[in-house]
Amino acid sequence: MIDKLRVSKKGRIGNWIGGEHSQSQADAFLPIFTPYTGESIGEVSLGGRSDLDRAVAAAEAAFPGWKNTHIKDRVQVMFRLKTLLENDIDELANLASLECGKLLDEAKAGILKGIEILEYACSVPNMIAGDFQEVSRGITCRFSREPLGVIASIAPFNFPNMVPMWTLPIALVCGNVAILKPSEQVPLSAIRLAELFHEAGLPAGVLNVVNGGVEMVEAICDHPGIAAVSFVGSSKVARIVYARAAAAGKPVLALGGAKNHLIVMDDADPDFAPEQIVNSVTGCAGQRCMAASTIVAVGNCDGLIEKMVSYAKGFDLGRSMGAIINAPSVDRITSYIDGAESGGAKVLVDGRGLKPVAELAGCENGYWIGPTILDHVRPDMPAACEEIFGPVMSIVRVNTLEEALALENKSAYGNAAAIFTSSGAPADYLLEHASAGMIGINIGVPVPREPFSFGGWNDSKFGSGDITGQDGVNFWTKKKKITTKWVSPKNPNWMS
Repeated sequence: MIDKLRVSKKGRIGNWIGGEHSQSQADAFLPIFTPYTGESIGEVSLGGRSDLDRAVAAAEAAFPGWKNTHIKDRVQVMFRLKTLLENDIDELANLASLECGKLLDEAKAGILKGIEILEYACSVPNMIAGDFQEVSRGITCRFSREPLGVIASIAPFNFPNMVPMWTLPIALVCGNVAILKPSEQVPLSAIRLAELFHEAGLPAGVLNVVNGGVEMVEAICDHPGIAAVSFVGSSKVARIVYARAAAAGKPVLALGGAKNHLIVMDDADPDFAPEQIVNSVTGCAGQRCMAASTIVAVGNCDGLIEKMVSYAKGFDLGRSMGAIINAPSVDRITSYIDGAESGGAKVLVDGRGLKPVAELAGCENGYWIGPTILDHVRPDMPAACEEIFGPVMSIVRVNTLEEALALENKSAYGNAAAIFTSSGAPADYLLEHASAGMIGINIGVPVPREPFSFGGWNDSKFGSGDITGQDGVNFWTKKKKITTKWVSPKNPNWMS
């Protein structure tokens, strides 16, 4: 609930380099607005290559010492960090809510998911030992995993704590040193996270935070001192980052956007499915790549849709759902609703122009759109096939499950797909035919729990592997293969 949010001015936000706050060498700054009220709470530096050079130099200086720190000692930092995150979760949630508009409970959930990945990172020493085998008489082969060096993580606005934690704990435990570039819209959480890493005992320079916009992203892609890059954001930018960083010879894992299809069968549980479906669309105000934004209703689902409408109309903005990140996003989301309506879709629930309840003083000037349900949306409408990134449910009606999967398969994206049904056969059909990397059965937001990794298919991901779990360990390390021969001359073999 936003009536519990603590709003305070944050001043000018610079960088975190070499274990301390560092002012940017840039002379350009961007206001930081809280989506709740639309007021400026500070400003962030828009740095570029010169700031990045200093961060990379600090990381390179720290790399030998950190790499040579025993992995079990590196993990001890993560154990201490876990305690700090748990103790400071209210403060961290408040910062995230303040800068990106989440409800406090949603912000806490993102932090808890980050802690779950941190816990997985603490188990990495048990999995990274490599393998050993005597492959022939007197000859052994083994491999070890070595860190890449200076790595970079470019994070989005919508999960200012969770997404950095997709990368940092695993990459750091594996012996890398890191540069974090948060969205310029949400720099507060990243700086605080760096402070907590430092408080947990992370040596200076092992983690650095640089703030900036397009110039900083381009500098990260091009910088010869950065060995690998992860990115999370829109598919348009993910494709650009992947191409640019790969052209510079770096391994890249760039997660993009989504247009997730949620199939509703007419036998879905009427006492369970409607609320779950609405929540999967409106959670985090729809500003997440796992949002179920296109609802494909198979057969006669009128009763289920009526319950969705009734539930969505009961939302209180600011209490049931948070704010939109900025004014341009409000305009963009509104344009999708306007376009669908003018194209013949029926607006069952209209969130345009809604504001929080009256007693939440000061929020009337914030960035808000309420839950919106569009029915009879045609599959070719932008509201049905483009990522809206807002609390808009586009209902497309079909007669058969085969038609529903054909729609899902036509999408350029492939992040997630879900189905609500009381029957096993439709669920099995989705599992077999969906073109998506993450599947939900009676779960609208099928985010895998650790150690299962996170990542989509098609235009929702550029690069190989996923970003957490064992795939994360694989991505942030390189294998060193060692073959040893101690064969007596009296016992030759084909490797002699």
